Amino acid sequence: MDAYFKTQIPVFNQHWAEIAPLFTAMTVPEKTTLLREGDIAHNIYFVDAGAVRLWHNDDGRDITVQFFFENQIVASFQSLTEQTPSQFSLETLAPTQLTKLSYPHFNQLVEKYPALQQTMTHQISARFMTYMTYFLSRIQNNPEQRVIDLMANEPEILARVPHHYIASYLGMTPVSFSRIQKRLR
Repeated sequence: MDAYFKTQIPVFNQHWAEIAPLFTAMTVPEKTTLLREGDIAHNIYFVDAGAVRLWHNDDGRDITVQFFFENQIVASFQSLTEQTPSQFSLETLAPTQLTKLSYPHFNQLVEKYPALQQTMTHQISARFMTYMTYFLSRIQNNPEQRVIDLMANEPEILARVPHHYIASYLGMTPVSFSRIQKRLR
């Protein structure tokens, strides 16, 4: 994590000894809930190793919205910034190493190091574009095309995520996902 931030925010190189204590390293097992839907987010997580999914419970139906892997920042940003109940849960998909930064510490860093705001804006913009692509794919493409697009553009998800979560992410049942995969092989 420190190498990532030192690369993304060069001013951190000069001040890392001062900044490092604000971050907390964590190793958590598979299926650990980092944030439960309805709770208020208080932390930003950086994935050092492992995988996390962002998901929503729609009347008992699990809807996976996004997956996060190494060198990605994870949070329920609306809940975090507005201090309102989260519409999403965050859950690890494998044993995961994370670095946690509390929202007050994040604000402290942004005030002191404005370059962090630029990095976060870039991360949030990239996430927004991912969500727009996801949204458009769900309304424009049939299920088979969504699987084809995933195979072409996000093969890491296929390699690292259980198929029932991928099916949820693609907006189909696990049985449909399995049939489409077999047909495409």
